Amino acid sequence: MEMETKERCDLACEILRATNDGNELAPPDLKLVEMAVNGFLNDKGWEAFKELHRKVKAGYKKPWFHGIEHLTIDHSGYVRWKGKVVEHYTFDNCEEEEDSAKELGRRCRILESNGIEVNMENTIWLVNRHAQLKER
Repeated sequence: MEMETKERCDLACEILRATNDGNELAPPDLKLVEMAVNGFLNDKGWEAFKELHRKVKAGYKKPWFHGIEHLTIDHSGYVRWKGKVVEHYTFDNCEEEEDSAKELGRRCRILESNGIEVNMENTIWLVNRHAQLKER
């Protein structure tokens, strides 16, 4: 089921053009494009690649980081809440990364519900300093 080199490269180029050279893709989706171009996918991978192409053509929306609404991550490890940088991750362990992302999302919701700006300083320091901040 592997695609011909020209076909997979054409699809990859379409994906990259439509996503600001891949900068708007989630890191796993960009890795999928890379593996497709290099011919390193199995049948399931080729289906995922074609599905990614369909999503991009239909108007790709970057998935939430670990499924946490409003949280995204870029290719440099910067985590954003509603587009604003709130943390930087360089985890090797996916489980630890997911646990930290859940905690970060919780902190962002707390800050937001208390009318406090959600930014890197506040997500790291303010929530810890002020135990009276509660999730509403």
